[in-house]
Amino acid sequence: MIFQSQEQYQFIESILFENLGHNPEILDFQFFYGGNFNLAVKVKVKEGDFFIKWNQGDHNGMFDSEAQSLNLLRETGVIHVPEVLNHGKILDKEYLIMDFVTPAPKQANYWEDFGQRLARLHSNSNTQFGLHFNNYIGALPQSNEWIEDGIEFFIEKRLKVQVGLALYERRLSEEVYGKFQKLYEKLPDLLPQDKPALLHGDLWSGNVMVENTGHVSLIDPSTYYGLREAELAFTTMFGGFETTFYEAYNEVFPIQNGFGERIPLYNLYPLMVHVNLFGGGYLDAVEKTLSKFL
Repeated sequence: MIFQSQEQYQFIESILFENLGHNPEILDFQFFYGGNFNLAVKVKVKEGDFFIKWNQGDHNGMFDSEAQSLNLLRETGVIHVPEVLNHGKILDKEYLIMDFVTPAPKQANYWEDFGQRLARLHSNSNTQFGLHFNNYIGALPQSNEWIEDGIEFFIEKRLKVQVGLALYERRLSEEVYGKFQKLYEKLPDLLPQDKPALLHGDLWSGNVMVENTGHVSLIDPSTYYGLREAELAFTTMFGGFETTFYEAYNEVFPIQNGFGERIPLYNLYPLMVHVNLFGGGYLDAVEKTLSKFL
């Protein structure tokens, strides 16, 4: 076994000691790609297999909010998420430790079952849009202050935050910024009102796993109560979800007609997140959507 450094080995040992009460023998480990700001490792010890993440940058509270988001999803009992064992800070690094999700082949009805489970998750509602804590989407803070109107929440707490950040960081031109101002005025007539739905919040194929029963397990949530069409739209952005997933969802919790036409509007949010995280390569898609609806 070769850790990337002795410091990392001692750090992981410290996490295991803090959570198990002793220094277990590390039988095996595997590093994982954790994005641009996290490191992650699967650690095998006699007590079981654990997944540990820790951050490299200044993202205070990221794992606290992720732990709360995972627990919120898990408490619904309708969809599998890994169990959070603990989160904390050691050697000035924040960490999160949870059960390792052992991958398995998909059951024959995997996509149908997934669609049904997501529909039941979305049936968990609230009186307002938002959440009782803020969290992150990727490395970016996500504001979840409560708002009664879902479209207003989407504009104020999702689009305006990312568009304003992109303008400030000079990733967005004044001209495109002005187009967004016009779109905000039109969105109440373009998007349907709906009840707040409990969302995963960052639902793309990279955050979907198959747990050991062959059914879906969700990881890396950015949870909040939002418009459920926004979540379904997000799943289309990078593909990977089969048609039976959407059909099964619609049977359990029907969506309003015309959803396909609205998908680009909802995906302005994740697109602007990607503009702010990774640069202007996503701006073409943003500008095409703005041109289509203005």
